[in-house]
Amino acid sequence: MTDSITTGAGVRAARTSGTVRVVGAGLLGASIGHALRGLDVDVALADASPAQLRLAVDYGAGRPADDGDDPALIVVAVPPDVVADVVERELRAHPRAVVTDVASVKLEPLHALRERGVDLTHYIGSHPLAGRERGGAISARADIFVGRPWVVCRDGETPAADLAVVEGLALDLGATPLEMTPEEHDRAVALVSHVPQLVASLLAGRFVDAADGSLRLAGQGVRDTTRIAASAPELWVQILGANAEPVVDVLDALADDLRGVAEALRHPEAPGARRAVADTIRRGNDGVERLPGKHGQNRRFESLVVMVDDTPGQLGRLFGELGELGVNVEDLRLEHSPGAQFGLAEISVVPGAVRHAEEGLAARGWKIASLPS
Repeated sequence: MTDSITTGAGVRAARTSGTVRVVGAGLLGASIGHALRGLDVDVALADASPAQLRLAVDYGAGRPADDGDDPALIVVAVPPDVVADVVERELRAHPRAVVTDVASVKLEPLHALRERGVDLTHYIGSHPLAGRERGGAISARADIFVGRPWVVCRDGETPAADLAVVEGLALDLGATPLEMTPEEHDRAVALVSHVPQLVASLLAGRFVDAADGSLRLAGQGVRDTTRIAASAPELWVQILGANAEPVVDVLDALADDLRGVAEALRHPEAPGARRAVADTIRRGNDGVERLPGKHGQNRRFESLVVMVDDTPGQLGRLFGELGELGVNVEDLRLEHSPGAQFGLAEISVVPGAVRHAEEGLAARGWKIASLPS
């Protein structure tokens, strides 16, 4: 985790102190619990589902909450459609505590709380940009926040001490706090999270009626673009409904782009058609260039693909020999070939290191493949 502090016993000292009450023992709530318990923070778990609560406790995410608890911090990790209700209840029950929520939409619950006249002095909405396709306490992991942005939505009335508590929580979990307004946050996640979910789901939906032979041709590219299509429909109905306006704005613009490409391909020999397609691909190149990479750098890497036998220890040997060659692995993707006893390891390295890596690995007996499409 970032900015670590080590005690004499070798355990990093947490910025978060006292009891942390986590309401909602699903994926995010239980993951927060695991991370804080790893720092010896007292975590009191509460959940509307007794079974979910028992499961999270059994996995070590915390202890069951007690009526006598006096939490310094409350983290609300419940489905979007009940965030406002739970935040209101927690603020009234624990007026001295700082209350934050980790919902992926910030503006709708804030409006609901203001309309109810709730005192929001000690409430700070936040959102860790982290998660997995599968939910529930059984999927929780202490490290899912490491290196991820954690948006904190403060206003002019937020006490500095309360802000420090929420940002301290994010830092304890290895995340990077970023301050945004609720409006900025909701527009941003519409573009980088909510619409990509819909696009992945729509594309994967085309596979339902596809011939089996067609799907056997699927490579890593299509798997990458549809990975998040495995997400839970029930949760996404709530998220998309709560952030509908910004999502629709992006979808409308995307629909215009799709219509333009479709029209160009409908008449590929027409003047300007090929340029329209090329400009679409080039603009995508430009957009990818803007995505922060490793350590937040706006930097593209080059790739090589190595054939790896499907036997124990081969991937470790590959990494070891790359290290001997002085080549640092910036990123890695694995793809197994259907029916074959080998996999393809696509390794990203700094520009200029590809040739050296390929020649060095080939000299050591590795087979270099072309980039998968």
